[in-house]
Amino acid sequence: MSQPPQTPPPPDGDHDTLRPTPDVTQARDLRNSDRAVREAALRRERGLLARITTSVDWRSGLLIPLLSVLTALIVGGVIVMLAGVSLVDTLAAYRALLVGSVGSVKAVSETLTATTPLILTGLAVAIAFRAGLFNIGAEGQLLVGGMTAVLAGFTFTGLPLVIHLPLAVLAGVVGGAVWGFIPGFLKARTGAHEVIVTIMLNFIALRLVDFLLKTDVFQREGRNDPISKFVEPSAQLPLLLGWLDPAYRVHLGLILALIAAGFINWLLFRTTTGFEFRAVGANPSAARYAGMSVTRVYILVMVIAGGLAGLAGSGQVLGVLDRASPGFSASLGFDGIAVALLGRSNPWGVVAAAVLFGGLRAGGQQMQASVGVGIDLIAVIQALIIIFVAAPPLISAIYRLRAPSASTQISKGWAS
Repeated sequence: MSQPPQTPPPPDGDHDTLRPTPDVTQARDLRNSDRAVREAALRRERGLLARITTSVDWRSGLLIPLLSVLTALIVGGVIVMLAGVSLVDTLAAYRALLVGSVGSVKAVSETLTATTPLILTGLAVAIAFRAGLFNIGAEGQLLVGGMTAVLAGFTFTGLPLVIHLPLAVLAGVVGGAVWGFIPGFLKARTGAHEVIVTIMLNFIALRLVDFLLKTDVFQREGRNDPISKFVEPSAQLPLLLGWLDPAYRVHLGLILALIAAGFINWLLFRTTTGFEFRAVGANPSAARYAGMSVTRVYILVMVIAGGLAGLAGSGQVLGVLDRASPGFSASLGFDGIAVALLGRSNPWGVVAAAVLFGGLRAGGQQMQASVGVGIDLIAVIQALIIIFVAAPPLISAIYRLRAPSASTQISKGWAS
Protein backbone atom coordinates (compact mmCIF):
# COMPACT_ATOMS: atom_id res chain seq x y z
CA MET A 1 0.00 0.00 0.00
CA SER A 2 1.15 3.47 -0.73
CA GLN A 3 1.78 5.76 2.29
CA PRO A 4 -0.30 9.01 2.60
CA PRO A 5 1.68 12.11 1.83
CA GLN A 6 3.22 13.73 4.90
CA THR A 7 2.95 17.46 5.63
CA PRO A 8 6.38 19.02 5.64
CA PRO A 9 7.47 20.56 8.95
CA PRO A 10 7.18 24.36 9.24
CA PRO A 11 10.27 26.34 8.54
CA ASP A 12 12.50 27.46 11.45
CA GLY A 13 11.03 30.30 13.52
CA ASP A 14 7.46 29.57 12.41
CA HIS A 15 5.71 27.87 15.32
CA ASP A 16 2.18 29.22 14.89
CA THR A 17 0.79 25.76 15.44
CA LEU A 18 2.41 25.77 18.95
CA ARG A 19 1.04 29.18 20.03
CA PRO A 20 -1.95 29.21 22.41
CA THR A 21 -5.25 30.08 20.89
CA PRO A 22 -6.89 33.42 21.81
CA ASP A 23 -9.33 31.60 24.09
CA VAL A 24 -6.49 30.02 26.07
CA THR A 25 -4.68 33.36 26.39
CA GLN A 26 -7.86 35.10 27.57
CA ALA A 27 -8.52 32.42 30.18
CA ARG A 28 -4.96 32.71 31.52
CA ASP A 29 -5.26 36.51 31.74
CA LEU A 30 -8.54 36.16 33.60
CA ARG A 31 -6.96 33.76 36.09
CA ASN A 32 -4.05 36.15 36.68
CA SER A 33 -6.42 39.10 37.07
CA ASP A 34 -8.60 37.16 39.50
CA ARG A 35 -5.52 36.19 41.53
CA ALA A 36 -4.39 39.83 41.66
CA VAL A 37 -7.84 40.96 42.83
CA ARG A 38 -7.89 38.32 45.56
CA GLU A 39 -4.42 39.33 46.77
CA ALA A 40 -5.36 43.02 46.82
CA ALA A 41 -8.55 42.23 48.77
CA LEU A 42 -6.55 40.14 51.21
CA ARG A 43 -4.12 43.01 51.75
CA ARG A 44 -7.02 45.40 52.38
CA GLU A 45 -8.61 42.97 54.84
CA ARG A 46 -5.32 42.57 56.69
CA GLY A 47 -4.91 46.35 56.85
CA LEU A 48 -8.45 46.78 58.14
CA LEU A 49 -7.96 44.07 60.73
CA ALA A 50 -4.70 45.68 61.84
CA ARG A 51 -6.43 49.03 62.32
CA ILE A 52 -9.24 47.42 64.30
CA THR A 53 -7.11 45.22 66.54
CA THR A 54 -4.27 47.69 67.20
CA SER A 55 -5.10 49.68 70.30
CA VAL A 56 -2.23 52.19 70.31
CA ASP A 57 0.03 53.68 67.68
CA TRP A 58 2.67 55.11 69.97
CA ARG A 59 4.16 57.41 67.36
CA SER A 60 0.94 59.19 66.41
CA GLY A 61 -0.61 58.57 69.84
CA LEU A 62 2.20 60.05 71.95
CA LEU A 63 4.78 62.01 69.98
CA ILE A 64 2.39 64.08 67.86
CA PRO A 65 0.20 65.20 70.82
CA LEU A 66 3.26 66.13 72.91
CA LEU A 67 4.73 68.19 70.10
CA SER A 68 1.30 69.73 69.50
CA VAL A 69 1.15 70.91 73.12
CA LEU A 70 4.69 72.31 72.93
CA THR A 71 3.93 74.13 69.68
CA ALA A 72 0.68 75.53 71.08
CA LEU A 73 2.51 76.94 74.10
CA ILE A 74 5.10 78.59 71.88
CA VAL A 75 2.57 80.06 69.47
CA GLY A 76 0.35 81.16 72.38
CA GLY A 77 3.28 83.02 73.90
CA VAL A 78 3.97 84.75 70.60
CA ILE A 79 0.33 85.82 70.35
CA VAL A 80 0.46 87.27 73.87
CA MET A 81 3.61 89.23 73.04
CA LEU A 82 2.02 90.55 69.86
CA ALA A 83 -0.76 91.91 72.09
CA GLY A 84 1.78 94.10 73.88
CA VAL A 85 2.94 91.86 76.72
CA SER A 86 6.69 91.69 77.23
CA LEU A 87 8.70 88.50 77.00
CA VAL A 88 9.42 88.63 80.74
CA ASP A 89 5.74 88.91 81.60
CA THR A 90 4.87 86.12 79.17
CA LEU A 91 7.38 83.78 80.80
CA ALA A 92 6.08 84.86 84.21
CA ALA A 93 2.55 84.01 83.05
CA TYR A 94 3.61 80.50 82.07
CA ARG A 95 5.44 80.12 85.38
CA ALA A 96 2.28 81.16 87.25
CA LEU A 97 0.33 78.69 85.11
CA LEU A 98 2.67 75.90 86.20
CA VAL A 99 2.61 76.91 89.87
CA GLY A 100 -1.16 77.21 89.84
CA SER A 101 -1.55 73.69 88.48
CA VAL A 102 1.10 71.64 90.32
CA GLY A 103 2.93 74.08 92.60
CA SER A 104 1.29 72.99 95.87
CA VAL A 105 -1.02 70.39 97.32
CA LYS A 106 -3.98 72.72 96.88
CA ALA A 107 -2.96 73.38 93.28
CA VAL A 108 -2.76 69.65 92.56
CA SER A 109 -6.13 69.19 94.26
CA GLU A 110 -7.69 71.85 92.02
CA THR A 111 -6.09 70.30 88.94
CA LEU A 112 -7.48 66.87 89.78
CA THR A 113 -10.88 68.36 90.58
CA ALA A 114 -10.99 69.94 87.12
CA THR A 115 -9.61 66.76 85.57
CA THR A 116 -12.35 64.46 86.88
CA PRO A 117 -15.27 65.56 84.66
CA LEU A 118 -12.93 66.03 81.68
CA ILE A 119 -11.93 62.36 81.86
CA LEU A 120 -15.56 61.29 81.68
CA THR A 121 -16.69 63.69 78.96
CA GLY A 122 -13.54 62.85 77.00
CA LEU A 123 -14.38 59.15 77.25
CA ALA A 124 -17.96 59.91 76.15
CA VAL A 125 -16.63 61.49 72.97
CA ALA A 126 -13.79 58.99 72.44
CA ILE A 127 -15.90 55.83 72.56
CA ALA A 128 -18.25 57.35 69.99
CA PHE A 129 -15.24 58.21 67.81
CA ARG A 130 -14.20 54.57 67.94
CA ALA A 131 -17.58 53.56 66.51
CA GLY A 132 -17.39 56.20 63.79
CA LEU A 133 -19.79 58.64 65.49
CA PHE A 134 -19.18 62.28 66.44
CA ASN A 135 -20.81 62.79 69.84
CA ILE A 136 -21.04 66.55 70.29
CA GLY A 137 -23.82 66.01 72.81
CA ALA A 138 -21.72 65.36 75.91
CA GLU A 139 -22.67 68.83 77.19
CA GLY A 140 -26.38 68.06 77.11
CA GLN A 141 -25.86 64.55 78.48
CA LEU A 142 -23.87 66.01 81.37
CA LEU A 143 -26.63 68.54 82.12
CA VAL A 144 -29.39 65.94 82.14
CA GLY A 145 -27.29 63.52 84.20
CA GLY A 146 -26.52 66.25 86.71
CA MET A 147 -30.20 67.16 87.08
CA THR A 148 -31.31 63.56 87.67
CA ALA A 149 -28.46 63.10 90.15
CA VAL A 150 -29.32 66.23 92.11
CA LEU A 151 -33.00 65.21 92.11
CA ALA A 152 -32.11 61.88 93.69
CA GLY A 153 -29.70 63.70 96.00
CA PHE A 154 -32.26 65.90 97.72
CA THR A 155 -35.44 63.86 97.25
CA PHE A 156 -34.49 60.82 99.31
CA THR A 157 -33.84 61.62 102.95
CA GLY A 158 -32.85 59.44 105.85
CA LEU A 159 -30.94 56.93 103.73
CA PRO A 160 -27.45 55.77 104.75
CA LEU A 161 -24.55 56.93 102.59
CA VAL A 162 -23.85 53.44 101.26
CA ILE A 163 -27.33 53.41 99.68
CA HIS A 164 -28.03 57.05 98.94
CA LEU A 165 -24.72 57.92 97.25
CA PRO A 166 -24.73 55.00 94.76
CA LEU A 167 -28.40 55.72 94.06
CA ALA A 168 -27.72 59.37 93.23
CA VAL A 169 -24.68 58.53 91.09
CA LEU A 170 -26.64 55.85 89.24
CA ALA A 171 -29.48 58.32 88.64
CA GLY A 172 -27.01 60.63 86.89
CA VAL A 173 -25.67 57.79 84.74
CA VAL A 174 -29.20 56.75 83.74
CA GLY A 175 -30.20 60.32 82.92
CA GLY A 176 -27.20 60.81 80.64
CA ALA A 177 -27.70 57.38 79.05
CA VAL A 178 -31.32 58.18 78.20
CA TRP A 179 -30.25 61.48 76.62
CA GLY A 180 -27.57 59.62 74.64
CA PHE A 181 -30.06 56.98 73.53
CA ILE A 182 -32.04 59.54 71.52
CA PRO A 183 -29.35 60.39 68.91
CA GLY A 184 -28.19 56.76 68.82
CA PHE A 185 -31.69 55.51 68.07
CA LEU A 186 -32.34 58.20 65.46
CA LYS A 187 -29.00 57.47 63.78
CA ALA A 188 -29.62 53.73 63.72
CA ARG A 189 -33.27 53.80 62.65
CA THR A 190 -33.60 56.87 60.44
CA GLY A 191 -30.03 57.76 59.48
CA ALA A 192 -30.32 61.19 61.16
CA HIS A 193 -26.80 62.56 61.49
CA GLU A 194 -25.64 62.43 65.08
CA VAL A 195 -23.87 65.80 64.86
CA ILE A 196 -27.09 67.70 64.08
CA VAL A 197 -29.15 65.74 66.60
CA THR A 198 -26.68 66.11 69.47
CA ILE A 199 -26.20 69.83 68.84
CA MET A 200 -29.94 70.38 69.03
CA LEU A 201 -30.22 68.21 72.14
CA ASN A 202 -27.57 70.36 73.82
CA PHE A 203 -29.77 73.43 73.46
CA ILE A 204 -32.83 71.50 74.59
CA ALA A 205 -31.00 70.27 77.69
CA LEU A 206 -29.73 73.77 78.48
CA ARG A 207 -33.20 75.28 78.37
CA LEU A 208 -34.70 72.28 80.14
CA VAL A 209 -32.36 72.91 83.06
CA ASP A 210 -33.38 76.57 83.18
CA PHE A 211 -37.04 75.56 83.24
CA LEU A 212 -36.71 72.82 85.84
CA LEU A 213 -34.76 75.01 88.25
CA LYS A 214 -37.75 77.36 88.42
CA THR A 215 -40.22 74.62 89.30
CA ASP A 216 -41.27 73.79 92.85
CA VAL A 217 -39.69 70.36 92.56
CA PHE A 218 -36.15 71.73 92.17
CA GLN A 219 -36.12 75.37 93.28
CA ARG A 220 -34.84 76.03 96.77
CA GLU A 221 -37.41 77.35 99.23
CA GLY A 222 -37.29 81.09 99.75
CA ARG A 223 -35.33 81.76 96.56
CA ASN A 224 -36.56 83.49 93.43
CA ASP A 225 -33.50 82.75 91.34
CA PRO A 226 -33.11 79.42 89.50
CA ILE A 227 -31.11 77.33 91.97
CA SER A 228 -31.83 73.86 93.25
CA LYS A 229 -32.13 72.52 96.74
CA PHE A 230 -28.97 71.30 98.44
CA VAL A 231 -27.99 67.67 98.05
CA GLU A 232 -28.30 65.64 101.24
CA PRO A 233 -24.96 64.95 102.98
CA SER A 234 -25.57 61.23 102.50
CA ALA A 235 -25.48 61.74 98.70
CA GLN A 236 -22.34 63.90 98.56
CA LEU A 237 -19.12 62.42 97.18
CA PRO A 238 -16.51 62.24 99.97
CA LEU A 239 -13.40 64.39 99.69
CA LEU A 240 -10.23 62.37 99.14
CA LEU A 241 -7.97 64.85 100.95
CA GLY A 242 -10.51 66.28 103.35
CA TRP A 243 -8.60 64.79 106.26
CA LEU A 244 -5.72 67.14 105.39
CA ASP A 245 -7.75 70.25 104.68
CA PRO A 246 -11.45 70.65 103.80
CA ALA A 247 -10.38 73.19 101.16
CA TYR A 248 -8.88 70.38 99.06
CA ARG A 249 -11.85 69.71 96.79
CA VAL A 250 -10.73 66.59 94.93
CA HIS A 251 -13.37 63.95 95.61
CA LEU A 252 -14.28 60.31 95.09
CA GLY A 253 -15.40 61.10 91.57
CA LEU A 254 -11.76 60.99 90.48
CA ILE A 255 -11.55 57.32 91.44
CA LEU A 256 -14.80 56.62 89.61
CA ALA A 257 -13.46 58.38 86.52
CA LEU A 258 -10.28 56.28 86.53
CA ILE A 259 -12.33 53.11 86.98
CA ALA A 260 -14.47 54.20 84.04
CA ALA A 261 -11.36 54.73 81.91
CA GLY A 262 -10.12 51.24 82.78
CA PHE A 263 -13.53 49.77 82.00
CA ILE A 264 -13.72 51.48 78.60
CA ASN A 265 -10.18 50.34 77.77
CA TRP A 266 -11.14 46.76 78.65
CA LEU A 267 -14.41 47.03 76.74
CA LEU A 268 -12.79 48.36 73.57
CA PHE A 269 -9.76 46.12 73.37
CA ARG A 270 -10.62 42.96 75.30
CA THR A 271 -14.24 42.19 74.44
CA THR A 272 -16.25 41.14 71.41
CA THR A 273 -18.51 44.15 71.85
CA GLY A 274 -15.53 46.50 71.70
CA PHE A 275 -14.27 44.76 68.57
CA GLU A 276 -17.68 45.35 67.00
CA PHE A 277 -17.51 49.03 67.97
CA ARG A 278 -14.15 49.42 66.26
CA ALA A 279 -15.15 47.32 63.25
CA VAL A 280 -18.24 49.43 62.64
CA GLY A 281 -16.16 52.57 63.09
CA ALA A 282 -13.61 51.36 60.54
CA ASN A 283 -16.09 50.14 57.92
CA PRO A 284 -19.80 49.76 58.75
CA SER A 285 -20.55 48.05 55.43
CA ALA A 286 -17.90 45.38 56.02
CA ALA A 287 -19.06 44.95 59.62
CA ARG A 288 -22.65 44.48 58.46
CA TYR A 289 -21.49 41.93 55.84
CA ALA A 290 -19.64 40.07 58.60
CA GLY A 291 -22.89 39.68 60.53
CA MET A 292 -22.53 42.55 63.02
CA SER A 293 -25.58 44.63 63.89
CA VAL A 294 -24.66 48.21 63.04
CA THR A 295 -27.99 49.38 64.47
CA ARG A 296 -27.23 47.77 67.82
CA VAL A 297 -23.70 49.22 67.87
CA TYR A 298 -24.88 52.77 67.20
CA ILE A 299 -27.52 52.64 69.92
CA LEU A 300 -25.33 50.91 72.49
CA VAL A 301 -22.30 53.13 72.00
CA MET A 302 -24.37 56.31 72.37
CA VAL A 303 -26.05 54.95 75.50
CA ILE A 304 -22.63 54.22 77.02
CA ALA A 305 -21.33 57.64 75.95
CA GLY A 306 -24.35 59.35 77.49
CA GLY A 307 -23.90 57.39 80.70
CA LEU A 308 -20.27 58.51 80.97
CA ALA A 309 -21.23 62.16 80.47
CA GLY A 310 -24.05 61.73 82.97
CA LEU A 311 -21.52 60.40 85.47
CA ALA A 312 -19.52 63.59 84.93
CA GLY A 313 -22.64 65.60 85.73
CA SER A 314 -23.16 63.54 88.88
CA GLY A 315 -19.64 64.36 90.00
CA GLN A 316 -20.20 68.09 89.53
CA VAL A 317 -23.43 68.32 91.53
CA LEU A 318 -22.61 65.68 94.15
CA GLY A 319 -18.92 66.40 94.64
CA VAL A 320 -18.20 70.04 93.80
CA LEU A 321 -21.35 72.18 93.87
CA ASP A 322 -23.75 70.16 96.09
CA ARG A 323 -26.58 71.74 94.06
CA ALA A 324 -27.54 72.63 90.50
CA SER A 325 -27.66 76.08 88.94
CA PRO A 326 -27.81 77.41 85.36
CA GLY A 327 -24.63 76.64 83.48
CA PHE A 328 -23.24 74.21 86.06
CA SER A 329 -21.76 72.22 83.19
CA ALA A 330 -19.20 75.01 82.55
CA SER A 331 -18.68 73.79 78.94
CA LEU A 332 -17.09 70.59 80.23
CA GLY A 333 -18.91 68.59 77.57
CA PHE A 334 -17.45 70.68 74.77
CA ASP A 335 -13.98 70.51 76.35
CA GLY A 336 -14.39 66.73 76.28
CA ILE A 337 -14.20 66.89 72.49
CA ALA A 338 -10.77 68.51 72.73
CA VAL A 339 -9.68 65.97 75.35
CA ALA A 340 -10.74 63.04 73.15
CA LEU A 341 -8.91 64.49 70.15
CA LEU A 342 -5.71 65.08 72.11
CA GLY A 343 -5.96 61.60 73.66
CA ARG A 344 -6.38 60.07 70.18
CA SER A 345 -9.55 58.33 71.38
CA ASN A 346 -7.52 55.99 73.59
CA PRO A 347 -8.92 55.78 77.15
CA TRP A 348 -5.58 56.25 78.87
CA GLY A 349 -4.64 58.95 76.39
CA VAL A 350 -7.89 60.67 77.34
CA VAL A 351 -6.87 60.53 81.01
CA ALA A 352 -3.51 62.15 80.22
CA ALA A 353 -5.15 64.82 78.08
CA ALA A 354 -7.70 65.51 80.81
CA VAL A 355 -4.91 66.07 83.33
CA LEU A 356 -3.32 68.59 80.97
CA PHE A 357 -6.57 70.46 80.37
CA GLY A 358 -7.41 70.29 84.07
CA GLY A 359 -4.03 71.84 84.84
CA LEU A 360 -4.70 74.61 82.33
CA ARG A 361 -8.06 75.32 83.96
CA ALA A 362 -6.64 75.36 87.49
CA GLY A 363 -3.45 77.25 86.61
CA GLY A 364 -5.28 79.84 84.54
CA GLN A 365 -6.78 81.40 87.65
CA GLN A 366 -3.35 81.76 89.26
CA MET A 367 -1.92 83.20 86.04
CA GLN A 368 -4.59 85.87 85.84
CA ALA A 369 -4.29 86.81 89.51
CA SER A 370 -0.49 86.89 89.68
CA VAL A 371 0.59 88.35 86.34
CA GLY A 372 -2.54 89.95 84.99
CA VAL A 373 -2.50 88.00 81.73
CA GLY A 374 -6.10 87.25 80.79
CA ILE A 375 -7.46 83.77 81.26
CA ASP A 376 -8.47 83.92 77.60
CA LEU A 377 -4.92 82.75 76.89
CA ILE A 378 -5.98 79.32 78.14
CA ALA A 379 -8.73 79.13 75.53
CA VAL A 380 -6.22 80.18 72.87
CA ILE A 381 -3.77 77.47 73.93
CA GLN A 382 -6.51 74.82 73.97
CA ALA A 383 -7.65 75.83 70.50
CA LEU A 384 -4.09 75.74 69.17
CA ILE A 385 -3.55 72.29 70.65
CA ILE A 386 -6.59 70.98 68.79
CA ILE A 387 -5.48 72.62 65.54
CA PHE A 388 -2.06 70.99 65.71
CA VAL A 389 -3.39 67.61 66.88
CA ALA A 390 -5.85 67.60 63.98
CA ALA A 391 -3.02 68.24 61.50
CA PRO A 392 -0.23 65.68 62.11
CA PRO A 393 1.44 66.45 58.74
CA LEU A 394 1.89 70.05 59.90
CA ILE A 395 3.67 68.94 63.08
CA SER A 396 5.74 66.47 61.06
CA ALA A 397 6.77 69.26 58.70
CA ILE A 398 7.63 71.69 61.52
CA TYR A 399 9.84 69.19 63.36
CA ARG A 400 11.02 67.36 60.21
CA LEU A 401 9.54 64.05 61.27
CA ARG A 402 8.91 61.18 58.92
CA ALA A 403 5.36 61.52 57.69
CA PRO A 404 2.96 58.93 59.12
CA SER A 405 2.14 56.08 56.77
CA ALA A 406 -1.60 56.44 57.30
CA SER A 407 -3.84 58.89 59.01
CA THR A 408 -6.32 57.96 61.69
CA GLN A 409 -9.96 58.52 60.83
CA ILE A 410 -11.75 60.07 63.77
CA SER A 411 -15.30 59.67 62.54
CA LYS A 412 -17.22 59.36 59.33
CA GLY A 413 -17.98 62.45 57.31
CA TRP A 414 -21.22 64.20 56.55
CA ALA A 415 -21.94 62.04 53.54
CA SER A 416 -21.80 58.79 55.52
